[in-house]
Amino acid sequence: MNKILLIIQREYLSRVKKKSFILMTILVPVLFIGMIALIAFIAVKQGDFGDKKKIEVADESGRFFSKLKNDNTVTYTAAKDIATAKSSFIKDGYDYLLYIPASMGGVQLLGEKKAGPMTSGKIEDELTNIIRAQRLAAAGIDSTVLAKAQKSVSVASMQVTENGSVKDAHAGVAMGLGILCAFLIYLSLFIYGTQVMRGVIEEKVSRIVEVIISSVKPFQLMLGKIIGVGMVGLTQFILWIVISIGLSMAGGTALMKTSMHNKQEQMAQMQHVGGNMSAAAQQVSANDTTGVMQAIEGIPVAYTLGCFLFYFLFGYLLYSAIFAAVGSAVDNETETQQFMLPITLPLIFTFALAQSFIINNPDSSLSIWLSMIPFTSPIAMMIRIPFGVPGWQLALSMLFMVLGFLFTTWVAARIYRVGILMYGKKASYKELAKWFMYKE
Repeated sequence: MNKILLIIQREYLSRVKKKSFILMTILVPVLFIGMIALIAFIAVKQGDFGDKKKIEVADESGRFFSKLKNDNTVTYTAAKDIATAKSSFIKDGYDYLLYIPASMGGVQLLGEKKAGPMTSGKIEDELTNIIRAQRLAAAGIDSTVLAKAQKSVSVASMQVTENGSVKDAHAGVAMGLGILCAFLIYLSLFIYGTQVMRGVIEEKVSRIVEVIISSVKPFQLMLGKIIGVGMVGLTQFILWIVISIGLSMAGGTALMKTSMHNKQEQMAQMQHVGGNMSAAAQQVSANDTTGVMQAIEGIPVAYTLGCFLFYFLFGYLLYSAIFAAVGSAVDNETETQQFMLPITLPLIFTFALAQSFIINNPDSSLSIWLSMIPFTSPIAMMIRIPFGVPGWQLALSMLFMVLGFLFTTWVAARIYRVGILMYGKKASYKELAKWFMYKE
């Protein structure tokens, strides 16, 4: 046991003390949150970043140009000479020519370059709204009355607790949290599992392992390496979570203040509609802020974090044992390619299925089975947990996860003990089976 602890200490300290570890631990959450904030900012302010499109309009029908509205993304100008507009609009400095025939059949958006989907979609929506309003007016139908009649119905997803009370289920938050946790586990199993495999290959190629196993058993070396690297990953994840929560809270507070200020300004500009709009703005902003805070408070943070750490740890232990066995069987990283797909296929399959099926059917038979199988449960169960999982299912899944880790480690150790001293022989599945069957 003391030898395993020494190996764990060596693997852990040698990695944690590296400048790259400290740098990545600090930079990853900062860069990740900064990237999300930048994407959101650009999405909201995309009109300020994109080029303002200049569109010349050749409206033969005479029904549309006067109703097209300029904004910060596009400006419309009427064509003076429709006959020559097609040949001269580029020379005149326009990006596109919108040609609307008198019969409204075959509307065209002409340009030297193909228009982006946002630009063409915006024009389609505007023309559709204009012609709809004209047809309603021709039929004697009040468009405002029709708009009220077509008002969509909002359905709130509510959850009934054991004592009979009802609370908001916050389905959107649960969906986002499930995907985030599953993605982090999916990514970490590849990153840290590959680190174990590379470490085994390096020690094997440099022949250092021959000196090490003269003092410790191959199983002790493999287990110490797996646990040591796992503790490095766990340390990094905990620090990432702490830093991310701090940055998110600071950014969220600033975002809510900005959002509240913007909404108050917008509502204040509409005071001519009638009523005390400033008070209404304050009420709307207060309701939005309360809704966000309730959604955050509705997340069982300790429970979700505990489940995340469990499935990250045992998922890593299970897969890294396989990665260690593969690393012991080859002489270089190129030879690992034939083994990588079968190892990672369950993870890839479950992660792809999680985003389309499991997240929409968290209590289906397939979702339950995937959350029980050790090779797929780290991702499948983390998708299901934010939606609520019965205690017996979670306990059974965790039990299978532990048993799966012990069985996989036993199998991997039997391959590792032979493969770590094999040189110059290309490994195959048949060869691995032979190594597994060798007696002590």
